[in-house]
Amino acid sequence: MKLIRSKAVDDVSLVREPGSSRHSWKVLVVDDEADIRTLTRLNLKGFSFDGREIEFLEAASAYEARQLLEAHDDIAIALIDVVMETDDAGLKLVEYIRKTLNNAMIRLVIRTGQPGVAPERYVIDNFDIDDYKDKTELTATRLYTTVRSSIKAYRDLKTIDLNRVGLAQVLAAAPELYRISSSSLNNFFEGVLTQIVGLCHLADMSFISTIDGLIATFDGREVMIQATTGPVSDQQRFDEIRQQCIQAVTHGNVPEKIRQRGIVIPLTVGVQPVGFVYVEPTRELSSSDLDLLKVMAQQCSSALENLRLHLDLRTAYDNAIDMLAEIAEFKDKTTGQHIQRIDSYTRLVAVELGVAEDEAALYGKASRLHDVGKIGIPDEILRKRGKLTAEEFEVMKTHVTIGASILSHDKSLAMAREVAQSHHERWDGSGYPAGKPSREASLLTRIVSVVDVFDALISRRPYKAPWSLEEAAANIEAAAGQQFDPTVVAAFLKLLRRGDLAELIASVHADNESGSGH
Repeated sequence: MKLIRSKAVDDVSLVREPGSSRHSWKVLVVDDEADIRTLTRLNLKGFSFDGREIEFLEAASAYEARQLLEAHDDIAIALIDVVMETDDAGLKLVEYIRKTLNNAMIRLVIRTGQPGVAPERYVIDNFDIDDYKDKTELTATRLYTTVRSSIKAYRDLKTIDLNRVGLAQVLAAAPELYRISSSSLNNFFEGVLTQIVGLCHLADMSFISTIDGLIATFDGREVMIQATTGPVSDQQRFDEIRQQCIQAVTHGNVPEKIRQRGIVIPLTVGVQPVGFVYVEPTRELSSSDLDLLKVMAQQCSSALENLRLHLDLRTAYDNAIDMLAEIAEFKDKTTGQHIQRIDSYTRLVAVELGVAEDEAALYGKASRLHDVGKIGIPDEILRKRGKLTAEEFEVMKTHVTIGASILSHDKSLAMAREVAQSHHERWDGSGYPAGKPSREASLLTRIVSVVDVFDALISRRPYKAPWSLEEAAANIEAAAGQQFDPTVVAAFLKLLRRGDLAELIASVHADNESGSGH
C-alpha cells in the first residue's frame, strides 16, 4: 500500500507562515497578580513542544478561570495560585475542574506565594493535582521544565484516550460487520480514524479549523464520506482536498494543494481503488508509525471488501426471491399483482408494529414467497372457475408443504420457508397444515396471514366477485382472536383507516377492472 505525500507549496492559504502553527498548547494562568501572569508569559516566550507553541489564557480570579474552562475544553495545563479572592480559591477551583467538569486530562500545577496557607503535603494528599510549586522556586528554567513535562503528560494522556475511544468503536462495530449496514461500517471507520488521529498526533475536534483527517470511499465518481474528525467547516477547502485525493488514488498524481505533511493512503479492493484515507500530521511520522497507518488503512480496505461480498450475496438472495416469486406468479396469473402487494402490506404493518425499516424490508421480501408452493398444484384446480370440492381443497392445501419443501434447501430462505408453511395456521389452532395456534409462529407469518386474506377478499377471482373495502375490513376485524393475531389486526386496520394503504388498494381495483383476476 503506497503512501502519497503532498508537494511543498507556497500558497499561503494552504500553508501557514513560518513559525506559526494551526495547533497550539493552551496554558491557563490563574493568578490575581498581573505581574506574575506577565512574568509567566515572558519566561515561556518561544516555548515549543512537538511542533506546537503556547496559547496563553489568563484569569485574575477563580471565577474568571471557571468561565475560561467552560469555553475551552482543550486546555493542556493550568498554573493555579492558591490565595486569590479567598484563601482557598485555587483549591476550590481544582475540585471544580476535577469533580464538576470531570476533566481528568488537564494537568494542574498549584503555585503559591504563601506555602503556610496551603502546606505542600496536605495539598498533594487531598487534591488531585500534578505538581506543587512555591513561586520563589519557579525560575525561568524550572518553569520551562514544569510546563514541558506537564504538556507532554497531557499529550500522552490524550493519545491514549483517543486510541481507547477508537478501539472501543472498532470493537463495538466489528461484530456488526458480519451483518453489514451503513451504520456499522461508519462506526468502524470512525473508530479507525480516531485511532489514526491519535497515532499521527493530529489535533482533536477542538484544534481543527478545516479538515485534519478523513476516511472516504467512492463508487465511480461519487464520493461518500464515511468518517471525519469533525464537521466540515470550510466546504471549498474540503472540496479541494477531496479532488486532490481522488486524483492521487485513481491516477497516482502527487497532490499539490494539500498542506505540507498531508498524506493520502489509497483504499483498494484487489487492485481497484475504492477510497482513501487523508491525514495531516502535526509532525513527521516515523517509519513504524507509517507502517501502522498502512495496517489501519488495510483494515478499512478489508471492511469495504467484506461489504462488497455482502452486497453480492444480498443481491443473489434478492434475485433468488424474485425469480421464485415470478415463477409462482406465472403459474397463477389470476392473482395479478397480489405478490407485490403482499410485500408492501407486510412492510407497512411490520413498521407500524415497531419493526425496524431494514428488518421490515426483509419481512416483505420473504412474504413474496408465501404461495410459491402453488407451482405444484395442478392447473385445473388452481384455475378452476367454480368452488373447489372437498377433495380438490385437500390438494390445494398441499401448496404450503410443497412451498416449505422448495425453500428448505437454503438456510437463507428459512424466514420465507416458515411463512410458506404456516401462513394458513389460525390463532385458535384450527388452521392447516399442522393445526397449531399461530401465536407460536413468527410475527412475519402472523402479518402475512392477515394481509393475504384481506387482499384476496377485495380481489376478483374466477370463483368470486371482489368484496367491498368495508366488508373486507369488517371480516378481518371479526376474525381477530380466532383466525388472526389481534395485535396485527389492530395495526393493519389503523393503517387502513389512516389511508396508508390507499395506493395498494387502488392497485387491487385496477386489477379487478383489467380482468387480471379472471
